[in-house]
Amino acid sequence: MPYQENDPNLLFGIVCSDRINEELFEILHHARRSGRMRVIALIASTPMAPSVWRLLHAGASEAFLWDGQSPVAEQIHAKLVRWSAIEALAADALARESLIGESAVWRAAVRLGVEAAHFATAPVLLTGESGTGKEMLARLISAVPRAASEIREPRHELVTVDCGALMSELSGSELFGHERGAFTGAHAAREGAFALADGATLFLDEIGEVPLSIQVQLLRAIQERTYKRVGGNTWQSAQFRLLCATNRDLKELVSQGRFRLDLYYRIAGIVLRTPPLRERKEDILPLALHFLSKACPSAAGFSGDVEEYLVNRSYAGNVRELRQLIDRIVLRHAGHGPVTAGDIPEEDRPPDGEFQRAWPDERFEESVADAIALGASLKEISQTTTQAAIRIAVQSERGNLQRAARRLGITDRALQMRKAAGQLES
Repeated sequence: MPYQENDPNLLFGIVCSDRINEELFEILHHARRSGRMRVIALIASTPMAPSVWRLLHAGASEAFLWDGQSPVAEQIHAKLVRWSAIEALAADALARESLIGESAVWRAAVRLGVEAAHFATAPVLLTGESGTGKEMLARLISAVPRAASEIREPRHELVTVDCGALMSELSGSELFGHERGAFTGAHAAREGAFALADGATLFLDEIGEVPLSIQVQLLRAIQERTYKRVGGNTWQSAQFRLLCATNRDLKELVSQGRFRLDLYYRIAGIVLRTPPLRERKEDILPLALHFLSKACPSAAGFSGDVEEYLVNRSYAGNVRELRQLIDRIVLRHAGHGPVTAGDIPEEDRPPDGEFQRAWPDERFEESVADAIALGASLKEISQTTTQAAIRIAVQSERGNLQRAARRLGITDRALQMRKAAGQLES
């Protein structure tokens, strides 16, 4: 399958092969690296054919081992139709919700959110560290229309409950409402979040903080879509799309007896993990420029030193911390030029004036561990790592082999020889 390495319009492809070679896996690896392209691998079923799991791990989004007889065209067509619908919905949602990011992990999270919202009715559990965009993805999911006509289309409205702020004695009222006189200060009847979310989307943020005393009532309300107001005897009903989010490990809370197992399985129909910023470093500058354009439209971007600082800084608070950092920088910036190093507050500057970059990091070690688990030899891992380093260096230097060789610590001749041997992409 011919492909253009940097073609942004290439979203889907079908790889047909009757043999297993490096070219096949390079195409699949490219699909995974791009974060945009989905590939169906259609491989001749032979004794030497790899397992579908290896093809999926290499980067294929779907894989078929074809014996030449069984019909697969209809399955492939159905997949492409589904993926096209998801891409269109995701592009619309990304633009509407201002969700910035082109990294593979971020686009995968957005795709899964769109797919869950459009094609499924199961509850969605958003997991991830604080500041990774769980609430933004919840808003995206609530805004995506449903595909099935027999399912009542909910209002595109998000009713949010911050479970972390619930007081134990008042949490029942916040969730289910109360009748007049139900407790001291209840001078009038009040609707709770479940009533307000009828026909819309109910978002239970930080659900891991819900007290055990309320979890039984919450389980019934979610399962049966019925509840009683505090102080009331009449069963109320509500139909809603359910989203939950947490930065806690709910399974660990279950093992500690602090979260009900039956409630976990009721809310975790589809689990969507929002990636931390350290896993989507290529999104840091686009996000920073977006926040800068909002806070200081007159600023002309960032100087090179500041760009390097932003990309290599650690963000314990993830995207939320990046946004706060840009707000602090803007307070010191003056004029219409780019943000410069002097605009960075003293307390945010790197210690000793230099970054201590950790390498190899966790992601590198995880990739090596995956390769070993797939049966790759030390020689294969070494060759693949070398080829990837050369490709990345040449791309970053826009094809200039002399500068790429300097970055890699090798001679120009060594790089030219690799190109002559066909080991380097033109």
